[in-house]
Amino acid sequence: MTNGVRSPTLRLESDSDRTITMTVTVRNISKTPLVVPPSVRRRAGHKNGEDLEFRVSGSVITILPKLPAADDEYTPAQRRTIDAQLAEGLADIKAGRTHGPFGTHREMIDFLHAQVKKAGPRAKRRKTV
Repeated sequence: MTNGVRSPTLRLESDSDRTITMTVTVRNISKTPLVVPPSVRRRAGHKNGEDLEFRVSGSVITILPKLPAADDEYTPAQRRTIDAQLAEGLADIKAGRTHGPFGTHREMIDFLHAQVKKAGPRAKRRKTV
């Protein structure tokens, strides 16, 4: 190379459980940006054009794929269903249709068992979406 920058040094290590660790050493020069070599990106499963998130903890930098926001995760129809169920739950709370608070988990479990007995064996169960 004519610009004086060394090419990355690549080292592969294998554990007994077939886990392969890839170590790449590059020199961090202040004049050039830090570049993640393509072989490392490939091994990590990062795709071209994918948004990446950088997290720093002490002197460790972690690069993760940027996860989609919850708004991007659901279709408009699914979002309407979720919003309707949340509104129904909040209306129940506002109207006082709640149980508890329970002092211990055992009290809550006993309450639930009593509700099941009270409903009987052929009680219609509510479908969840």
